[in-house]
Amino acid sequence: MGPILRNWRVSVASLFSIALVVGAYMLAEGVANPPVAQASTESQLLAQLATKDSNGDGLPDWEKVLYGIPVDATTTDYFHLGMTDGEAVAKGLIVPKAIVDLPSATSTSETTVPLDPSLGPAPASGTLTDVFAKDFLTQYLNAKEQNGGQPLSQSQLNAIAQQTLSDLATAAQATPPFKSLSDLVVSGSGPAALRTFAASAEAVFAARQADASKGELAYLALALKGDSNANAHIVSIANRYRDTAEGLAALPVPQDLAQQDLALVDALMHMSGVVRDLTKAETDPVVTMLALQLYPQYVADLGNAFIGISNVYHAENVTLAAGAPGAEFVNLMSQIAAAQAASTTTL
Repeated sequence: MGPILRNWRVSVASLFSIALVVGAYMLAEGVANPPVAQASTESQLLAQLATKDSNGDGLPDWEKVLYGIPVDATTTDYFHLGMTDGEAVAKGLIVPKAIVDLPSATSTSETTVPLDPSLGPAPASGTLTDVFAKDFLTQYLNAKEQNGGQPLSQSQLNAIAQQTLSDLATAAQATPPFKSLSDLVVSGSGPAALRTFAASAEAVFAARQADASKGELAYLALALKGDSNANAHIVSIANRYRDTAEGLAALPVPQDLAQQDLALVDALMHMSGVVRDLTKAETDPVVTMLALQLYPQYVADLGNAFIGISNVYHAENVTLAAGAPGAEFVNLMSQIAAAQAASTTTL
């Protein structure tokens, strides 16, 4: 294992965890079919966030934000109603902030739900939590109408939350890419240009290190257990994805590799955003829940980008001797492609 991409190997090994490739720089995930183990990790973390009730008031943290209750509230009776917040919600004594002026879910009525003026501030307009809250409550009102106006159970609320997250995840995947082909400097073609690019790309990867010895999901698990240092490591990983994307985007890229390089740049930048959102589990759990919903697809996009680059080098029969500039970058891509091919035969 070469030393240049050692730090990258640690992080991406956690991302693409299927089976250890001895001597490889990284591990690769089954991109077309995410491995059960990885999906299980994300599902378990999502379940933890969906049920986490930091102060024992009977409301999961993600649901607190809908009612204007701070996630870090220490009291279980935030509105001083003589009962827990969960009991107050069940009795309809407090209503979500986001339904201010939101039309009732009935198709024939234009009535609105009255707002208790004592409620805390609503999620900031236009934020992800605000969008989630409004979508959630639209579905909530529909479900409550179908339930004969009776309060919904926690399992029904969780189902609505999951559907809302899925809707938001679909919308988020349609966001504009970080760069377009016209933003890249395309120069040269053929094996010589590919070797030059490999050396430059290797330098970009080597210069972007992170203060981390684990993957981002492992640090999120630690953060949910109260590790105060975990978020700093997650931010470090997110910064590395971002800085690497920016560094690669600034490099002249051969015509043969332009599309694949663009895919890698965009995938790295998307990973930066979704990883950074993992740090908000304690302050805005809705954001982290959405990040976990998006995470498998963004990992798949990153894996496909690596594999696309490997395919170009393979098609051009570009190989570099160990220790030569760019060798670790080219070998890294081929290792991922080989592990991906092996994984698809075992899944």
